Amino acid sequence: MGRGVRAPADGEKAVGEMYSSGAEDAVLVWNRVPIRLTYRYDIAVLLDDLVPLLEEVRRPEFSGAGVFWGSDTFSAEWELTREGGDLRIRARWHSTLGNHESSLTERGDVTVGAQEFVGEWSRILRRVVIDAEAGSVELADDDLLVRAKALLRTTTTEATD
Repeated sequence: MGRGVRAPADGEKAVGEMYSSGAEDAVLVWNRVPIRLTYRYDIAVLLDDLVPLLEEVRRPEFSGAGVFWGSDTFSAEWELTREGGDLRIRARWHSTLGNHESSLTERGDVTVGAQEFVGEWSRILRRVVIDAEAGSVELADDDLLVRAKALLRTTTTEATD
């Protein structure tokens, strides 16, 4: 193997290993409550569900979906429902970095534009894809990375139309 290339690994482990524990965090803002998502632990775990969710939300016939975010420090169940061009997200919070679950529950549902939802999550996805390519990360099943790249290409094309 060349320099910087890792042996094929499962996506979560390979992505998690790209980031040090001191790497910057992504921040999700839910009804004005900031939630830190670490790239090393949270984002690495969320990717397996994030890519298919974004693919679904982008489909014109999308009406709703449920997703379980299963990281230790970002654990929640989300029910997404399309309402015109928006998504209503109902969440049950289990754990967050900073223990914001009660505040998040009190704040209730979030409504966000479907394109905005995809665009914001695509920023995080773009960083992971760029970092994976720069670090020559090799996954045992690179289907998720291929799908993420395709999603980013179509998201970028839509943003420039």
